[in-house]
Amino acid sequence: MTSLLVQLSDLHIREPGRLAYGRINTAPYLERAVQSILRLKQQPDAVVITGDLTDFGRAAEYSHLEELLAPLPMPVYLLPGNHDDRDQLRRSFPGHSYLGGDGFVQYSVRVGGLRLLTLDTCVPGHSHGSLCQSRLAWLQTQLDQCRDRGEQVLVAMHHPPFATLIGHMDEIGLLQGAQELEALIAQYSNVERVICGHLHRAIDVRFGGSIASTAPAPAHQVCLDLAPGAPSAWTLEPPAFRIHAWDGRGRVVTHLAPSGSFEGPYPFHDNGTLID
Repeated sequence: MTSLLVQLSDLHIREPGRLAYGRINTAPYLERAVQSILRLKQQPDAVVITGDLTDFGRAAEYSHLEELLAPLPMPVYLLPGNHDDRDQLRRSFPGHSYLGGDGFVQYSVRVGGLRLLTLDTCVPGHSHGSLCQSRLAWLQTQLDQCRDRGEQVLVAMHHPPFATLIGHMDEIGLLQGAQELEALIAQYSNVERVICGHLHRAIDVRFGGSIASTAPAPAHQVCLDLAPGAPSAWTLEPPAFRIHAWDGRGRVVTHLAPSGSFEGPYPFHDNGTLID
């Protein structure tokens, strides 16, 4: 049995009619991403959104987000990012009981044949992320239980626990707990992925004997500039999202799917012969 988890990230939804950074209306981009998910030939078991759901964590922004996500018929799991507000997120999505009542937004849910564990890396009032001993201890307890049950695990979080070489983003990356997290992940061979947001780009790295990655955004991407001191800037490169597919035999395969409508499909062959 194949299990599919779509990962969206960094939506930065504003109130209707408001522009992010004074230039971009992020809502139509999310609408296109939602339609792209609905057009997938195999529908996902769930969608996880790895933070920065809104731009300022305001009630009106979350209300707009709820409307934009409404067409998705599968479960949608939300994580806060540094642009979000934990308390307002809970108030705005009371039906999402997995968010809990207070404290960190960390939860464990089953997605097909996979177990999704989420970590809250947010530091209220700051852009960087952190993992304290309390959050890491929760993860260790969950990982022990998953190992006992023989479950394959995806760990989801907003701030990536690795340096991306995009300097201005690494300065507001996971500034506490990254080494401890990697050492913890290395103890569990059933952790298939550590999936993250924050970077608005597709980035992959070996991490704790597993693979850690970030996802593109539905709208604006962070500029790819690895020069020391490169400016903080964004670009309208083609958006995309991740699809994490469990093959039912213990391996996760990750695809990058473009967001939008494109020509095709066209056949390679005609009556069994390669078209000349």
